[in-house]
Amino acid sequence: MGLHLVGTWPRACSAALVLALLVACSKEAEKPAPQASEVSVQTVKLQTVPATFEFVGQTESSQQVEIRARVSGFLEKRVYTEGAFVQPGQVLFLMDAKPFEASLKAARAELAQQQARLNTARANLARVKPLVADNALAAKDLDDATGQEQAAAAAVEAAGAKVTDAMLNLGYVTITAPVAGQSSFAKVQDGAYVSAANSLLTYVAKLDPMRVNFSLSENESLRVQDEIAKGKLIKAPRDDYAVEIVLADGTSFPAQGRITFADASYSQDTGTFLLRAEVPNPKGDLKPGQFVRVKVHGFTRPNSIVVPQRAVQQSARGEFVWTVDGEGKVNQRPIQVGDWMGDQWLVTGGLKDGERVVVDGFMRLAPGAVVRAKDVPAMPLPVGGMAQVTAATPSAAGGAGAARAGPGAAATPSSAATAGADKDAVYFDRGRTALDATGQVHLVTVVAALKARPELRVELRGYVDASGDMTRNAALAKQRAESVRDALLAAGVAPERILLKAPANIVGGESPALARRVDVVLAGAR
Repeated sequence: MGLHLVGTWPRACSAALVLALLVACSKEAEKPAPQASEVSVQTVKLQTVPATFEFVGQTESSQQVEIRARVSGFLEKRVYTEGAFVQPGQVLFLMDAKPFEASLKAARAELAQQQARLNTARANLARVKPLVADNALAAKDLDDATGQEQAAAAAVEAAGAKVTDAMLNLGYVTITAPVAGQSSFAKVQDGAYVSAANSLLTYVAKLDPMRVNFSLSENESLRVQDEIAKGKLIKAPRDDYAVEIVLADGTSFPAQGRITFADASYSQDTGTFLLRAEVPNPKGDLKPGQFVRVKVHGFTRPNSIVVPQRAVQQSARGEFVWTVDGEGKVNQRPIQVGDWMGDQWLVTGGLKDGERVVVDGFMRLAPGAVVRAKDVPAMPLPVGGMAQVTAATPSAAGGAGAARAGPGAAATPSSAATAGADKDAVYFDRGRTALDATGQVHLVTVVAALKARPELRVELRGYVDASGDMTRNAALAKQRAESVRDALLAAGVAPERILLKAPANIVGGESPALARRVDVVLAGAR
């Protein structure tokens, strides 16, 4: 009996174990296969993309003038408010004029004395001439009288020059600003004696336009030239590049600038090539000496591929993306990346035209895994590489608030193609009616919008300064608007799409620089 139990018990256990395994396998077979992960993919394509170069720059006044005393004497009074904006001809300092008034009186007295001597010499000469002619006097007497008259005339000239010099010195005691700009603090206080050793009193910095100096390294210059030669980089038409200024807090200064100067040689000390841009600064928001970032727009890269930044991942071997093949399987693809372009990344190697890149849904990806791909459209590229300048129009009915929202008040992302209320402004120097290169840069986007939207028209209006001769200011405003019109006509805009409006008066209390402009308004969109 015991032997029987021992012999049969293991066989029963084995059968039960086999049965349990069969049941488990059947349940395992009944489990559904894991579903494929859903991912968002973007099909990359070759395209021409804008290329932006960024540098570190520093602002500089376009005309910084040292205010110096031109005569020695005691400084009587500082008239201006330190740090205030001053106009040409505005009195800054007054020196003690009494010594110079006394010198002028002495010079005039000497002139009168010499004039009296000249009159006497001429009278004497007039008496001698007929006597010599009648042989009543010797010829020597005539020569002496002639010499005395000429010497007296020369003395009068010398005395007159002293009077002029004294008048100039007296005029120099009133020290005025030669240009419009922001003043600095007074370096010499009231009551101090001013001489050649301490003649610097202050300086005035012109703020509009503002210069921005930046440097291009030799290596960078050679790299750019090499890419242009190989066709990887295309220069802007007519080498017309827009300059964007990024301030310390990361915001972009709303006015565009242009490059106006390139040095003839590299600096032997730094090995860099100096470049200079000028930026319209009618409200003086930029100050001399600021450190800024300078972005140069206008270059383009043909046959380029860009992908969203979130699609690029990092590994120990570098950057890579996930690609989806024709069978729906994902694979890691090492790539080489270049510059950031907004929220996208320029891919310089590793991808081909038409390949599909995963942009969302990375969590459950593994090489060779099958996925369900959902195609998403590509993100738009930055238009022109920077924001479009928008300037509100200060009209007579708009009030001072509208004027303060004027040049440089706001920037909207490249809205030239979405017209209807698009505004820009072209600024002019004092007394000038010719369109400068900075204004031409502004008109590039306007012309592009007009070509893209045939239903649009452009309205031009100049502004009249509230100060000065109104008739002359109105004529300048009209001529400036005509200069903008002529530039648009030269760019191929049809005459019937350009409307000139009558000049408008600037709102009182604002800077006259605001009036030296032409508003460019796109209108007529349906």
